[in-house]
Amino acid sequence: MAVSNSNKLSKPTIVIIFGGSGDLNQRKLTPALYNLFLDNFMPSKFAIIGLGRTEYSDKKYRDHLLTGINEFSRRKDESGNWDKFSPYITYLTLDAGKDEDFKKIDDKVDALQKEWNEKANVLFYLSVAPQLVPEIAANLSKLKLSQDRSSVRIVVEKPFGHDLKSAVELNHQLNALFDEDQIYRIDHYLGKETVQNILALRFANSLFEPIWNRNYIDHVQITAAETVGVEDRGGYYEQSGALRDMVQNHILQILCMVAMEAPVSFEANEIRNKKADVVNAIRAIKKEEVSQYAVRGQYSSGWMKGKQVNAYRQEKNVNPNSKVETFAAVKLFVDNWRWQDVPFYVRTGKYLHEKTTLITIQFKKAPSFAFPPEAAETWRSNRLTISIQPEMDIRIRFQAKKPGQSMALNNVDMTFSYNEAYNTPQPEAYETLLLDAMNGNATQFMRADQVEGAWRVVMPILESWEAKNADFPNYAPDSWGPEDAESLIARDGRNWITLPLKKKD
Repeated sequence: MAVSNSNKLSKPTIVIIFGGSGDLNQRKLTPALYNLFLDNFMPSKFAIIGLGRTEYSDKKYRDHLLTGINEFSRRKDESGNWDKFSPYITYLTLDAGKDEDFKKIDDKVDALQKEWNEKANVLFYLSVAPQLVPEIAANLSKLKLSQDRSSVRIVVEKPFGHDLKSAVELNHQLNALFDEDQIYRIDHYLGKETVQNILALRFANSLFEPIWNRNYIDHVQITAAETVGVEDRGGYYEQSGALRDMVQNHILQILCMVAMEAPVSFEANEIRNKKADVVNAIRAIKKEEVSQYAVRGQYSSGWMKGKQVNAYRQEKNVNPNSKVETFAAVKLFVDNWRWQDVPFYVRTGKYLHEKTTLITIQFKKAPSFAFPPEAAETWRSNRLTISIQPEMDIRIRFQAKKPGQSMALNNVDMTFSYNEAYNTPQPEAYETLLLDAMNGNATQFMRADQVEGAWRVVMPILESWEAKNADFPNYAPDSWGPEDAESLIARDGRNWITLPLKKKD
């Protein structure tokens, strides 16, 4: 959950970042560690070691990371804070393809532990291309420091596998080298404050849990929309697509938090067991029925917020005849007692009309027969919406009587806004997740069975789409995706829900 000083690290900690000279470290990892340091969560004895093939002196490397702090961190270099933090950072030139280079890690950790006269916990963060993970993990497992499995953890970035087969293979490779409780498969969405608050909203309030089921809920929607295209990631996206990039991990993890049963504790495996139960209960889609449950799209050229943009097939490093989807919408069912026959509609896409990640719980309509006709004209269902980004808020829509002599009703929102309720800045997702990993708290990290279960959900869709030609492009930039996405939900008598745009001051 959200960090507090009770989570302050006490044992000496060494964070070793493969891909230390890369973009993710400069934009996310080092800024997260910097903010944890400023918030007094780091122990008195710690070290951050960047690894990469680029030649850097410690000073040049620190200067490189400082540009990331000033550009991407929620706190800039103020009051000499960087001068206090940067001495903890060093750099080692290392080629992950050379087995002999890994001895540098043992030597560096040995030197630090002798200096501190104390054994440290070591966190390996693999911010590298997915194909490098097995080889790096194999070399790490051979290190002297890795023999004590209680003090070593390994963080693996997504994508975790390209399909079910490769995910199972990668899990087998990692589990042959490390214990499952040493492996932290990270999904940064799970570190967002509003995502974590789903559990607090559901299980800390008796107001919601009694009606959180098929008796009262009509359907659930999850939208993760982006207003950008693939930008300079065309080569990656050609191997991924919207279903792999967003639905298989981010969106299904959010769905699990919305749909899971109440845990008996917040112990990591108890929470992950409940999430795994949801994934395993999702109804399998038959390949021949995919068109009834899933829609794909690809953006054309056009105008986006006043700027002319290329079609996906015109993007750099993209096949001009590509059938990779930049939009996906899927209707899912969770076959258990709580959710039987309640549809979960999920959608995600590039170059959509609005940047938003939104969860909508649509309740069934209340009976209206007792009210006069003027009330029935504006009769609406109650609704709970959880906005994850860009706004962070929770809204409950209910009906109230308009002032006047007639029984006319109006929909009103009761809104909880993070920014208005709390004056303190919210931690970035990577701050929360890195602190959890260093503390050995795996609650917000995916277990092997969760990853494989999520792949099982999407594989029939992927296999069906890959076997068929696609009529692309089929939606314009600055729209809400292809027409078929509207049909997917409209044929059930429902519609996609978005929040009104917040007025700018």
